Amino acid sequence: MEKLKIGFIGCGSIIPKHLRAVVENSDKMELLALCDTVPGKMDAAVDEYIKLSGASGYHIRKYTDYQKLLEDPNIQVVTVATASGIRPRIALDALDAGKHVILEKPIALSIKEADKIIKKSEEKNLKVAVCHQLRFIPYMMKLKETMTSGAFGKLVHASASMRWNRNDVYYLSFPWRGTWEYDGGAFMNQAIHVIDILLWLMGPVARVYAETGTFLRNIEAEDAGDAVLRFENGAIGTIEVSVCVYPENLEETLGIFGEKGTVLIGGKALNRVEIWNIKGEAPFEAPEVPPNLHTLLYGDMADAVVNDRQPLINAREGKNAVELILSIYKSSLTKKPVDLPLGDFSTKDMIGG
Repeated sequence: MEKLKIGFIGCGSIIPKHLRAVVENSDKMELLALCDTVPGKMDAAVDEYIKLSGASGYHIRKYTDYQKLLEDPNIQVVTVATASGIRPRIALDALDAGKHVILEKPIALSIKEADKIIKKSEEKNLKVAVCHQLRFIPYMMKLKETMTSGAFGKLVHASASMRWNRNDVYYLSFPWRGTWEYDGGAFMNQAIHVIDILLWLMGPVARVYAETGTFLRNIEAEDAGDAVLRFENGAIGTIEVSVCVYPENLEETLGIFGEKGTVLIGGKALNRVEIWNIKGEAPFEAPEVPPNLHTLLYGDMADAVVNDRQPLINAREGKNAVELILSIYKSSLTKKPVDLPLGDFSTKDMIGG
């Protein structure tokens, strides 16, 4: 099989995970080009690639204009890892150029933009994979399989919490962080991963009520909040989110509670199975979390392209967490419950709120 040729747009702090993913899937893909408006970031990315792969980086092309990268006919897949607010426009341009797309989370900051990406990718039969890589944790895959089988019986409630710390230095390092136009707050930037897992396991939400606030951080968006959910299956749920925990990250947890089962996953970042108790099932020995989950996401994307199937987290899947978070924002703004599906709403609608 000929290797897929990949180009990266955006070479920020997350890019080493993407570089490692390409290197660890070197039988399926190879890095051909980088793009960033800061040339020094591309130089650092090439150095990292050389360190990881042991190969020369001389073949890697560098662009400061992403449109020039998209004009390269040899590139088949584009990874977009820019600031969240500009990511949808680049993704749409990449699809127009006939490229498959790997998108860092979130897929978009508005329902309208997410729907445009979905529509264009489906019209052009191009693949979009959104980086909700926690789905690839082995015990998350096992939990999904177990819940789908009905082993939990009637689902009663679920809980998700992220009790982390992001200090002022974090937000000052990139001026777009914590802004409504380019980022959103703790729900959209940090907690979106556990929210994606919650929805993947429990199914769609019918109604949400939320309270959020900006307590300690000098940002536009929220640094803490809570939401109460009613799922379409009748179960209830809660989400607690904070980046104000002192003095460092405390925990990220997910609990699923049903008629015949209880599972609690915790640790600092959903990296430890605390309780796995399902009626009639043997105790579950949780395997270790792979060191780089992006590697599994890239492998899934390569297989999806070659076999013309949808990746595990396609554009429609990527929209789900964004829609719930935007519903949380709207509820916090209006002080009223919000029914889903949401209709059009954007983080920009929070400006001045």
